[in-house]
Amino acid sequence: MTTPQQIKVAPMKNTPKELTQLALDLTQGISSQDRFDRLLSVIKSLFGCDSSALLAFRDQHFAPLAINGLFEEVLGRQFLIDEHPRLEAIARAGDIVRFPHDSELPDPYDGLIPSHQGKLHVHACIGLPLIANETLIGALTIDGFDPHQFDQFSDEELRVISALAAASLHTALLMEQLERQAFNMPESHGQAALHAGKSSQAAQVEMIGKSRVMEELRSHIQAVAATELTVLITGETGVGKELIAASIHQASHRSGQPLIYLNCAALPESVAESELFGHVKGAFTGAISDRKGKFEMADGGTLFLDEVGELPLALQAKLLRVLQYGDLQRVGDDRVLKVNTRIVAATNRQLHEEVKQGKFRADLYHRLSVFPIMAPPLRERGNDIVLLAGFFIERSKGKLGIQSMRLSREAVDMLSAYPWPGNVRELEHAINRASVVARAESSNLEFIELQPHHFELLSTPQQQAHQHSTAISNETRQKNPISVETNIGLKDATNRFQYQLIDDCYQRNNRNWAATARELELDAGNLHRLAKRLGLK
Repeated sequence: MTTPQQIKVAPMKNTPKELTQLALDLTQGISSQDRFDRLLSVIKSLFGCDSSALLAFRDQHFAPLAINGLFEEVLGRQFLIDEHPRLEAIARAGDIVRFPHDSELPDPYDGLIPSHQGKLHVHACIGLPLIANETLIGALTIDGFDPHQFDQFSDEELRVISALAAASLHTALLMEQLERQAFNMPESHGQAALHAGKSSQAAQVEMIGKSRVMEELRSHIQAVAATELTVLITGETGVGKELIAASIHQASHRSGQPLIYLNCAALPESVAESELFGHVKGAFTGAISDRKGKFEMADGGTLFLDEVGELPLALQAKLLRVLQYGDLQRVGDDRVLKVNTRIVAATNRQLHEEVKQGKFRADLYHRLSVFPIMAPPLRERGNDIVLLAGFFIERSKGKLGIQSMRLSREAVDMLSAYPWPGNVRELEHAINRASVVARAESSNLEFIELQPHHFELLSTPQQQAHQHSTAISNETRQKNPISVETNIGLKDATNRFQYQLIDDCYQRNNRNWAATARELELDAGNLHRLAKRLGLK
């Protein structure tokens, strides 16, 4: 087991009780997030700082794990060190970094401290690199508006803080690593920091979000990743189904083998079979040589079939055979090839309804949906909208040459209230467009604040339908409020109450049963059975 780098420090003249508590926290069975938050609380108590942040280091960027005195959107950002010279200095220093009070280096938190507007021109700033096993795993940043706020603290005292913070982070990361190893899970921002010095075959997949539904999604990925089960990812357009598929593959035992992507909706029927199973020379006009299909290319790895509901029925039968027996034939070839390919499929269609209508094979549906995963729409993810906005803003400002950019409070409220029919993809496009518009309006590229008028969130048919169903639901509740009649029996009264409550929730969630089940905090299967008994289905 690796250990934090041993730093020789002189004992502090007085050991504050906060440091004693921080040391005790290292031995207590509290969650990683609690440990991080307590660390920053101690820092604030000791230094009286205006802001602080604990960051993990990986792949040449710092990612915040906990913040104090900063806007919430900071938690979604990833700070590339080649775009942030102060963080680069901390990453390369190996020891305490005290930035001059009047340093010209831009601060990564310019404009991101609620109690201070605009650029941090003159202020006190300290960076503490956090090191374990001679490897940088993170950093602790401390900022104060008073230029001389930290002058009273010696470097030796700061090294005590650095050593305790490194031990705190390292302990949390080791616990996370042990938990993830049990399920062969992908590395998070923090745990990957333990391997920052090692090369990886591919960039780590990261899902931004701390909402309850995202934690549930991660638990589902954790449950299925290390198995060989076929997974069917369902959800609306733009929710990130491809990212979920990549997370499953990365967490699986097949992660060292390729993840092959195929968009079934973009396949002309005439070439779909060849794309999936390959062909031999001369099989059809234009087949000038033998060619592997996606199944062969993914042999030993994972094949992600996006928009699988768009496959023609004739091809569905051939796909079913490969899933059942693991053998295939290239177009124009009589030979049978064996493949060992795991399937992860995705669709924004309700495949069980497609089965009823004869548009999708029932046997293939059941073969694909061995382990179904529902990707939550953005409107159900609460404050994740703000974190994702911060993530996209950080990427956008770097491309546009803007030093600092943030959301105004009014913009945060607007984005949080919008239903996002296009989900995460729509949010990304909205942030990118707003950034371009704001940059064009501003003559100052040092700091830009995105305002509501920079966004163009137009009503779409989906949004109008959502608003219409919500209006109907509200009108229904006003005209027919849930009540209990006194002249009927308890059973009938209960059934009527359940019927009206479920129907209202169903309409409010765009007639989506999965979302209805989540809002009512019911198991989806139990809700379907109850709705059927009540006559709602």
